[in-house]
Amino acid sequence: MKLQQLRYIWEVSRHNLNVSATAQSLFTSQPGISKQIRLLEDELGVEIFARSGKHLTRVTSGGQSIIDLAGQVLRLTDNIKQVAQEHSDERRGSLAIATTHTQARYALPPIISEFTLKYPDVALHMQQGNPKQIAQMVSEGQADFAIATESLELFTDLVLLPCYRWNRCVLVPKGHSLATHQGALTLEALAEHPLVTYVFGFTGRSQLDDAFKAKGLSPNVVLTAADADVIKTYVRLGMGVGIVAHMAVDEAIDTDLVALDASHLFASSTTKIGIRRGTFMRGYMYDFLQRFAPHLTRDLVDEALTAGPRHEQSLFDDIDLPEY
Repeated sequence: MKLQQLRYIWEVSRHNLNVSATAQSLFTSQPGISKQIRLLEDELGVEIFARSGKHLTRVTSGGQSIIDLAGQVLRLTDNIKQVAQEHSDERRGSLAIATTHTQARYALPPIISEFTLKYPDVALHMQQGNPKQIAQMVSEGQADFAIATESLELFTDLVLLPCYRWNRCVLVPKGHSLATHQGALTLEALAEHPLVTYVFGFTGRSQLDDAFKAKGLSPNVVLTAADADVIKTYVRLGMGVGIVAHMAVDEAIDTDLVALDASHLFASSTTKIGIRRGTFMRGYMYDFLQRFAPHLTRDLVDEALTAGPRHEQSLFDDIDLPEY
């Protein structure tokens, strides 16, 4: 059994059994991958992939267990490399962050700026996607940290570290009737207007829907987007009233819009960082976490990483998370 063979079956499963696509991603030949998979199956005496002619059709039940174990072996191999690199040069390496647009655009810039100044030899890679996509990136080892509000809990192999709480505001153009609304804004008043907000599954959208449902209201959502800047664009065009994360309001740029506090209307949301269990943590990774969320000390992160699945949440029960 060779490490290369384990990498081949792992990558083939990730590429939906497409050996040609796997070969391209690994810069090798399709026949070479097929041959090595056959050799591994012969050695183990188990068929990992079912076939129809030359095409792989599905992963067998025994094959799935072998692929899962292969993934663990490959991650441990990567950890060995990380340990060696940490001892050879603790300030050199790479950090891959998967996150949503709102975090990348509004929450992360000052953190990234400080981090890159301190660690100029750490290659920083940022990937954007929806919460489920970025959680999967970390689960499969394509990124080190997933930063999001929704969907991370769907992946039980991720350790979830709560970072901060945040809420929403309502955005309208100057001159809009809600801009001169008397008294505190109500859900009933919002329900009278077309709404422009986040796609479901993005940036705390579920709390918004739950709030209207609890009041027996059906909001008229006319347009959804994953990007707060896109939402603001369509608010400016008069498409509707925008509901966005309060952090997405830029006072220097959004001078033509009026932001109305909506924190009393919706339950607050919590942004979390997800880390794959078993990840080897470099020194600069701990530093990044504490810059993003000061309560995430090295000791607390280590304790969370060694806790059982979802048991880490109790470590944060007595911590008053900051409000963004």
